[in-house]
Amino acid sequence: MHEYVINNESAIRLAIFLGIFICVALVEISRPRRVLTTSKVRRWIGNIGILIINTILLRLIFPSAAIGMAVWVEMQGWGIFNHIGVPYWLKIVFCAIALDFIIYLQHVMFHAVPLFWRLHMMHHADMDYDLTTGSRFHPIEIIISMCIKGAAISVLGAPPIAVIVFEILLNGTAMFNHGNFFIPPGIDRVLRWFVVTPDMHRVHHSIFVGETNSNFGFNLPWWDRIMGTYRAQPSHGHEGMTIGLRQFRDPLKLTLPWMLALPFIGKGGNYAINRRGAKAEDDMKINLKT
Repeated sequence: MHEYVINNESAIRLAIFLGIFICVALVEISRPRRVLTTSKVRRWIGNIGILIINTILLRLIFPSAAIGMAVWVEMQGWGIFNHIGVPYWLKIVFCAIALDFIIYLQHVMFHAVPLFWRLHMMHHADMDYDLTTGSRFHPIEIIISMCIKGAAISVLGAPPIAVIVFEILLNGTAMFNHGNFFIPPGIDRVLRWFVVTPDMHRVHHSIFVGETNSNFGFNLPWWDRIMGTYRAQPSHGHEGMTIGLRQFRDPLKLTLPWMLALPFIGKGGNYAINRRGAKAEDDMKINLKT
């Protein structure tokens, strides 16, 4: 079973990705959380187009991707968990959780360093919020992310199965927590103790700097609470909040060529964390519900 999963990793991940994508898309249609403000067709062409480009690029640069690194690390006996005598299932759990925390830290880094922020702002420049926003990342950011992930796998000695589990959870929750669908508030309050919900992560896509620099988690919600970056709700409510970045408000620029060029021609604005010493005027008005 172990070898079957590793040998068929790509097919398994693709099948799960398509299944989650279809389910979230159908729920978005039946129970939308917000009314979209821009062309869904234009956005989906751009967002899905960047997903296809990133997938092809990663396969060209990293043919065996993260799972290949995990297999190599296991063969070489590298990493912390290859030198600790714990049950295999416990290694899987610990490594999946540790990798999620590393992704949280990486996300914070892409908000803190202006150079990295210029790459990451392509993700935030989407003027609406649905499951395709979760795949909208610049190719250079994706390459950097893969390098960080490879280094983390080497240090941890993460088993291949742990990496597969983590990748499936990360891709699945990225579609789930970017979903434009309604979850009753009572259920959401319980869910967000165990997984990042759409209402929790949507705050991160607010036009306000203080809200953009919060709720960095993609999969597990605990890191934001532990690290002090958690915000419960957007100041203007989920229906009234503005999605995106202040400096990118032209819906005609939600195209693939413009998305790829954005880090090089667009203004960074005041969103990078280390530029928050003098708060933006709008952030002074934020009165978050906790």
